[in-house]
Amino acid sequence: MNLEMVMQELEALGKERTKKMYGSNGAQEPLFGVATGEMKPIFRKTKINQSLAEQLYSTGNYDAMYFAGIIADPKAMTEADFERWMDAAYFYMLSDYVVAVTLAETEIAQAVADKWIASGEELRMSAGWSCYCWLLGNRPDGEFSESKLANMLDIVENTIHDSPERTKYAMSNFIYTVGVSYVPLHDQAVKTAKAVGPIEVKRDKTTSKFLNASDNIQKAVDKGRIGFKRKHVRC
Repeated sequence: MNLEMVMQELEALGKERTKKMYGSNGAQEPLFGVATGEMKPIFRKTKINQSLAEQLYSTGNYDAMYFAGIIADPKAMTEADFERWMDAAYFYMLSDYVVAVTLAETEIAQAVADKWIASGEELRMSAGWSCYCWLLGNRPDGEFSESKLANMLDIVENTIHDSPERTKYAMSNFIYTVGVSYVPLHDQAVKTAKAVGPIEVKRDKTTSKFLNASDNIQKAVDKGRIGFKRKHVRC
């Protein structure tokens, strides 16, 4: 399949209700409103195809950019490629669920994520913390430095309440993911979650919601999910 064929199939799968939902979360035109599960039949036709992924991502169409992440070959991408993709990731569903997910399947994942966390830019920071969540939820505990992750928990505890809104979500999820998927630091993650307490994030100028990593970790404990690992990062 070429670019034109994929775009035609994506457009045919678009639904106005889904389009409105994506728009309410920050997606901008152009977009079709394709549910992610509806993309699987197209993937069976394209398979992994990095050159096509690059063409799709460069369209600026949200659905095409998302599908690009599904068919990308992470091992063929360089740090410069990921930086370029991040430059075009204008809201969290691209930064955290396309770029960070794809990065998590590479050997350079931690190094790039570390740079993004230290960048001071909201979506890069969010993608960096999110990448660690994808990594921790998939890779064996032995692939990580316990002292490094412990230090990252300390950073979250000391900075989360003053961080950009979208970064707060990713940092809260990092506490949760360490508590659930990285057994050596379960206890520290529990302590961090309690120390941080509820985290207020602003949805818009007038409304807020509160994140509570402590409650979410406890729910995972109650369900016997401590040590949970995914078989695959990307679906």
